[in-house]
Amino acid sequence: MAAREEQTVKKPNSSNTAPIFLDRGSVRSLLSYPSLLQHFQSSFPSVSTTIQSPIRQNYSIDSSSSLLLMPSWSLSPSLPYIGVKLLTSYPQNSARNLPGIHASYLLFNSITGQTVAVMDGTELTLWRTSCVSALASKFLSREDAEILVMIGAGSLAPYLIKAHLSVRPSLRKVIVWNRNAERAKNLVKKLQEEEEEMGGVCFESTEFLEGILGLGDILSCATSSEDPIVKGEALKAGAHLDLVGSFTPLMRECDDDAVKRGRVFVDCEAAMVEAGELVGAFQRGVISPGEIGGRLVDLINGEKIGRRSSEEITVFKSVGSAVVDILSAQLVYDTYMGTPITAHL
Repeated sequence: MAAREEQTVKKPNSSNTAPIFLDRGSVRSLLSYPSLLQHFQSSFPSVSTTIQSPIRQNYSIDSSSSLLLMPSWSLSPSLPYIGVKLLTSYPQNSARNLPGIHASYLLFNSITGQTVAVMDGTELTLWRTSCVSALASKFLSREDAEILVMIGAGSLAPYLIKAHLSVRPSLRKVIVWNRNAERAKNLVKKLQEEEEEMGGVCFESTEFLEGILGLGDILSCATSSEDPIVKGEALKAGAHLDLVGSFTPLMRECDDDAVKRGRVFVDCEAAMVEAGELVGAFQRGVISPGEIGGRLVDLINGEKIGRRSSEEITVFKSVGSAVVDILSAQLVYDTYMGTPITAHL
């Protein structure tokens, strides 16, 4: 969709066993939204039951900073890799004009144990997170959605916007809100420069969140907020709420009304014990775990029905998983090496 950096990377010859290093530009040049979305949709159902993915290890560095370790591995011939993502979350970096998330991803051959690649995990995380949200939107948002409200203007925001646009070409307007209004304006300016490549979509920013919540056909939230930003009573009939930011029980991007009014889906089981929006709602008796509509893989497999009517409000809560990390890393590495994914089958 948006132009990607052109980068020539010298590929190893077949006898070279040294791991390759793929920096941000390399990862970006090897991915596209259609390719990653298709890879998720076609591969996720078959490998989700074969991948071993322990609960992530989350260590508090201080009151707001965290270190996360996310391992996964598979002995399946279609996914012969072991992967580990090392990620730091520093929400206070916004005051330093730095990204809040930094990560590295290590990929190993699961047959020999050799390290085959080290890649920029931050870029990988931005792509996989946005494509998970967009894939869920494909099943949960209205096909005629026209207005996307983007809440948050951090590093993830442009990726989420472009991913949502890729599955909902009906979107004609994107409105961006951020606590720091200047950051929202800067993001809009950047997107406007790419407008021709995104089908003439109109981009706007606003300082008044309350005035736009009721406009969104799709609302995507990517913040580190511990206090609800989205009020459920403001959501219009037929809205789809995409919650990306929280990954601990103390973080929360929407209130109980949003959870109660919406039919809620999650990216994986971990969301039900890690996401503050859901953990709190369960504790307060707003909804029960049994009322969760299903997981992303259930939607892909057709085991759960997504949107049931044009008036239904849907909610998708993601916390991230090592499964989509290793699938993303597979696509990056195999594309770099010129190996079709089907070659593993």
